[in-house]
Amino acid sequence: MNAPVPLPRAEAASIAVVDTAVRTTCPYCGVGCGVLASPDGAGGAGIAGDPEHPANRGRLCSKGSALGETVGLSTRLLAPMMRIDGALTRASWDAALGAIADAFRATVAAHGPDSVALYLSGQLLTEDYYAANKLAKGFLGTANVDTNSRLCMASSVAGHKRAFGSDTVPGVYADLDEADLVVLVGSNAAWCHPVLFRRLEAARARRGTKLVVIDPRRTATAEEAELFLPVAPGMDSVLFAGLLVHLAEADGLAPDYIRAHTSGFDAALAGARALAPDLATVALRTGVPAADIARFYALFAASERVVTCYSQGVNQSAQGTDKVGAIINCHLATGRIGRPGMGPFSLTGQPNAMGGREVGGLANQLAAHMGFSAAEVDRVRRFWGAPNMATREGLKAVDMMRAVAEGRIKALWVLGTNPAVSLPRADAVREALSRLDFLAISDNVRASDTLACRPHVLLPALAWGEKDGTVTNSERRISRQRAFLDPPGEAQPDWWAMAQVGRRLGYGAAFGWRSVAEVFREHAALSGFENEGSRDFDIGGLAGLDDDAFDVMTPQQWPVREPGEAGDKRFFAEGGFFTPDRRARFIVPAPPAPAARTDAAFPLRLNTGRIRDQWHTMTRTGLSPRLAGHLPAPFAEMHPADAQALGIASGDLVRLASSHGAVVLEARITDGQRRGEVFAPIHWSGANAAEARVNALVEGATDPFSGQPESKATPVRAERVTMRFRGFLLARTSLAPPVAAWWTRVAVEGGEGWLIADDDGPLAWRERMAALFGGCERSEFLDVDGGIYRGAAYDTEGRLEALLSVGPVEDAPDWTAVKGLLTAGGLGAAERRAALAGRMAGAAAACGPLVCSCFGVPLDPIRALVEAEPGADVARIGAVLKAGTNCGSCVPELKRLIAGMAVPA
Repeated sequence: MNAPVPLPRAEAASIAVVDTAVRTTCPYCGVGCGVLASPDGAGGAGIAGDPEHPANRGRLCSKGSALGETVGLSTRLLAPMMRIDGALTRASWDAALGAIADAFRATVAAHGPDSVALYLSGQLLTEDYYAANKLAKGFLGTANVDTNSRLCMASSVAGHKRAFGSDTVPGVYADLDEADLVVLVGSNAAWCHPVLFRRLEAARARRGTKLVVIDPRRTATAEEAELFLPVAPGMDSVLFAGLLVHLAEADGLAPDYIRAHTSGFDAALAGARALAPDLATVALRTGVPAADIARFYALFAASERVVTCYSQGVNQSAQGTDKVGAIINCHLATGRIGRPGMGPFSLTGQPNAMGGREVGGLANQLAAHMGFSAAEVDRVRRFWGAPNMATREGLKAVDMMRAVAEGRIKALWVLGTNPAVSLPRADAVREALSRLDFLAISDNVRASDTLACRPHVLLPALAWGEKDGTVTNSERRISRQRAFLDPPGEAQPDWWAMAQVGRRLGYGAAFGWRSVAEVFREHAALSGFENEGSRDFDIGGLAGLDDDAFDVMTPQQWPVREPGEAGDKRFFAEGGFFTPDRRARFIVPAPPAPAARTDAAFPLRLNTGRIRDQWHTMTRTGLSPRLAGHLPAPFAEMHPADAQALGIASGDLVRLASSHGAVVLEARITDGQRRGEVFAPIHWSGANAAEARVNALVEGATDPFSGQPESKATPVRAERVTMRFRGFLLARTSLAPPVAAWWTRVAVEGGEGWLIADDDGPLAWRERMAALFGGCERSEFLDVDGGIYRGAAYDTEGRLEALLSVGPVEDAPDWTAVKGLLTAGGLGAAERRAALAGRMAGAAAACGPLVCSCFGVPLDPIRALVEAEPGADVARIGAVLKAGTNCGSCVPELKRLIAGMAVPA
């Protein structure tokens, strides 16, 4: 262990406390919730949902509610850095930007434009994305511009374009209010899109909307459904092919719509019959009981208003685009599209994945939803006055990193993302990034797995709360993200940094923007340029907004072809698709097959995904003690039969290994997991856990149409990891990772915590405690024979500085009852004895694991209420304790508790 360093305190912002909150937009998922942020004058802010924003009507999820805990500066990169003589050294903006311009200029001159690339993020604002694409595709001459959105929604884009001729989301959120049936496919919306799920719950209560969930796992969302179909991995297209066959045989089609507005139906139906000829075949291939499939098909046929929402479980697949097409086929065949309460609906994962798509953030797109046809290339060239226009598609994310590894890409600029954690085969990605001739990174944190890849230039970017611009949510609604905090240190907007590089390359006229509003106006003008209804994306009606109008712009749903357009806007109720003949295209899904097969060496399938209270690689949510309380350690969910066969019990450490890497996670045993499959979340990185970078295992085979990697079906093996001791370390100061075989860093109130496991016993940990806190007053308990060590360190005022507790793995100590001591004042003798005993003085019992993150409600008071009032329901718990009354993502857990089922520990 290294010596402790005091945790930095947030620098005071110069913004004074104001009475009027700033209206902005949440930086998490694609729901695009409106947020009211009230700066406190000390660098923080109070956070509330915006009741006037149409996406959320005042609601926020647990992550959005905790945004105020994540705006401090303790982890921030605050000045440009350059690698000089092997070491990163503080530099001026001028020197850093000049280094990027020089590196790109020299690399293009020596190796051609395809030797340079940009890798972007759905966390960027639309204006950042626009500047990046203009710089690369118009002036550097490379289309090697891709984004981490490739990892979450590229198959939706490809599916839309195959069917509609454009990347158009036909419906709006209001359709959830008006549907008779909502089908959620590969979507744990109760956890990942909880505000929309609450909206759906309200519709179910008001008008009896039915819910069907299709997912390999029995998730919190599945527990709320009338019908759950545990489909086998990759077999969604078979299920929906069978639905198309059923609709044809049950007279459930819309022949007038098919005849007037579509093409290719006969081939699609023939393909569906080949793939899913009868109910028995569908049941066999999907692993779903035939009776449940029949019930789903009957519900779909009988329900006039049907919305089918799909998310990462559909997209993150080597058959993702076919899955999207199979879903869209059923809506086109029945005419259930573009009218209130009906249509296919992609639930986007990131806050501005849609905005990135609008400006060409994917390597196979140009700005304003244009592609690489000769006419479109010429149109964009003329609008930009671009001298080096890219004329063909660039490399998509997985192929881009392969080109980096092979030395074909030599200079790369990464903005706002952490590919050394998030991309498949993450170990190989990390190694490839470290070998680049030139690597520039723009980020707002100073430490991440990608920042450890020896970049040549680091640029400090603005974070949420400091950025100004626009984002677009899943229903095509453009909202303003507004700054409510001053830029810290020397941080600057990403669009500004890219414009500065463009100027240094000699293209000052093209990058002369003086404000983000100017970038937005240019983007809007391009969308309307030579459009006249030929392209879906058109916000030309906003191109004339002056700076003042842009500042106060309210949420706008595109298209906005003329100034003043408003209201919900749906597509395709009367056809009007964006194919050459204006007809939709039915598609024929290929027979699904796993990208990689299990065998004796790797007999299980790994499914990766997200959890309720964390986001991506935790560089933001990992700062919140409240969000850390629900599921603090990286874990693997296994079916009881699989766990029993391997001798694994709940809470054991388990090693998962694939042909690409290995991780060590805590086992969680649940019958909601399919046999033969394992689920693990993606959030933990090398910066916050040992051996928990789950994407290092992922195979990464890609969809042939979208290039999106398969993240749901990697062959792995599992084995129990035996370590003799488990424990925890709580510290008021920030520490380097402890010397332990396994550790996880967790945000706690007043400091940070570490969950640890090791084969070293109490004497070794006593020595480590002394090395760390030898200058502090300490008290200790040591039982060598029993394998127990507890040590506490105090500062000169008697406040707890650190608490270390290690014991035998079968009797591992729990920190629940002592975490609060880091925020306590000076402790007396009785309180110090209680701390060493693992409890707070006067506390009758531990409060248990966190259940409701929004209001910080742990298990014990909920259990006590249910025991005291046997008839208590979720509403009663909410009335007394407030649990479940905000985002509602903990409601399934509350129901399990009421029903006597175990709440995860």
